[in-house]
Amino acid sequence: MEESIQYLISVDKVLNQLYKKYGVPYVPSRPQGFVTLCKLILEQQVSLSSAKACFLKLESFLVEITPSTIFEANEEDLKANGISRQKVVYLKELSKAVLNKQLNLDSFELKSADEIRKELIKIKGIGNWTIDVYLMFSLQKQDIIPLGDIAIINTIKELYNCCSSDDILIISQKWKPYRTMASYFLWHYYLEKRNRKPLVY
Repeated sequence: MEESIQYLISVDKVLNQLYKKYGVPYVPSRPQGFVTLCKLILEQQVSLSSAKACFLKLESFLVEITPSTIFEANEEDLKANGISRQKVVYLKELSKAVLNKQLNLDSFELKSADEIRKELIKIKGIGNWTIDVYLMFSLQKQDIIPLGDIAIINTIKELYNCCSSDDILIISQKWKPYRTMASYFLWHYYLEKRNRKPLVY
């Protein structure tokens, strides 16, 4: 981690200033596997607190969250526990892919980020944001930037005074091969500025 931080603060004045003001960014970590992917599906386009409440309700209902319990659960029961119709479909599609061995989550540790992305993107409801966060938090891939994350995009626009997607891509290129740590700097700033703490569950 120290190597990535020293590299970033040497090549980027903005990140250097963030480091001096806010210190080492919080580095999230989540377990690998099915449950984390379920959480990320629930977190799509809603607040973390809302997703957490929904997950805890689902966990209480199913007792154990596994591909089998999700796949076999009645759709109406899942919806009654606060999950949207669309996300019910996504959870069941993920469950089916694991159960029929289309997806082997245990194999991801030995695969590249690109290989993992190609497998996950085939699952309905799993897009690049979900994949990026899983690669970063669960698989500790070092060179990921979640360009589908509103907090990341808005923070780049604010700090670098830019507004186009092309500008953002150009800025992020200089962070290679440590774009994940650069993203943590940006999230850290975003939360600190709003006096908010990372939500872990």
